[in-house]
Amino acid sequence: MKALTWHGKRDVRVEEVPDPAIKEPSDAIIKLTTTAICGSDLHLYELLGPFIAEGDILGHEPMGVVEEVGAEVTHIKPGDRVVIPFNISCGHCHMCDMELYAQCETTQVRDHGMGAALFGYTKLYGEVPGAQAEYLRVPQAQFGPIKVPEGPPDERFVYLSDVLPTAWQAVRYADVPDGGSVVIFGLGPIGQMSSRIAKHLGYRAIGVDGVPERLEMASRHGVEVLDASVTGDVPEAIRQLTGGRGPDSVIDAVGMEAHGSPVAKFTQTLTTMLPHAVAAPLMSAAGVDRLAALNQSIETVRRGGTISIIGVYGGMADPMPMLRMFDKGITLRMGQAHVKRWIDELMPLVTDDSDPLGVMDLATHRLPLDQAPHGYEIFQKKRDGAIKVLLNP
Repeated sequence: MKALTWHGKRDVRVEEVPDPAIKEPSDAIIKLTTTAICGSDLHLYELLGPFIAEGDILGHEPMGVVEEVGAEVTHIKPGDRVVIPFNISCGHCHMCDMELYAQCETTQVRDHGMGAALFGYTKLYGEVPGAQAEYLRVPQAQFGPIKVPEGPPDERFVYLSDVLPTAWQAVRYADVPDGGSVVIFGLGPIGQMSSRIAKHLGYRAIGVDGVPERLEMASRHGVEVLDASVTGDVPEAIRQLTGGRGPDSVIDAVGMEAHGSPVAKFTQTLTTMLPHAVAAPLMSAAGVDRLAALNQSIETVRRGGTISIIGVYGGMADPMPMLRMFDKGITLRMGQAHVKRWIDELMPLVTDDSDPLGVMDLATHRLPLDQAPHGYEIFQKKRDGAIKVLLNP
């Protein structure tokens, strides 16, 4: 089959690789019809090379049709149309019983002290072959795959793999009071959907970004926007919009590669130039993130408010403004999305023909799998208006 494989920083290639096969009775094989490039894939493209082996298959936002199932898989069968959650969870361990599926004890990557395994996301998360490919082996398929109805286009459902449950969790974790306000830093795919979900749930949503196409997309879905590229003091500008107090909640949908963090950017760049055997332990113990978005979130949120961190961070030695956080009485919530926890709330919204969350207005580029390297380049460099790239194997 064809698959997108990693070969180095900013070097991904579509190559012929062996077809996946059933290895365990709880496996399934899926023929992929749509898969996507995620913002967190760009961390692999740019920063996390020390934790990736050459030839690893990337990608974790897939849907398709069931080809084959193992003997223990009974809730899906060949021919079923399914979405695959990006995290791999068993559904029956202690953590899964608590609906903390991203911490599944069956698939935790204990060698690295990490949570549940993920598709296509480095040795830290199990080095499971990813989904930017023609076929995908799905471990723990007795629980993971989500059946979706026939008929509507893939775009109605593919975001259930990651974008929608991640954004839904971001808003739930933000703990916005009834009729309250939430600021979303970063209007990439997760930020776009977080802001729309916040609006849908009756909150005042203010999106912050500096990319014109992202600001325009959010605006057409009724989100108030603030252009960070022309606003000198973003927290102060938001306080002026919120009665001088600041918003009840903030969602950080940016993460580790925020603009405006020159020292951390230099450190990240320098680390990626080291031999992988040296860089990996250094990043694991002393890595730092570009914290501009998080620091602005801390300054922006009102006293006693909540910050929901959904952008990916990977640093182990990040300096945090503890005095400011403690003095303001801020609550922090964060973590990988527990995908299946939120599906029952999301499914009625994506099957509603009125499209209340605007899932049909998120993808800006639809490319064949062969053009995936181009998709990565324009997404990473924010060229050609790229906000969300879908791939069709």
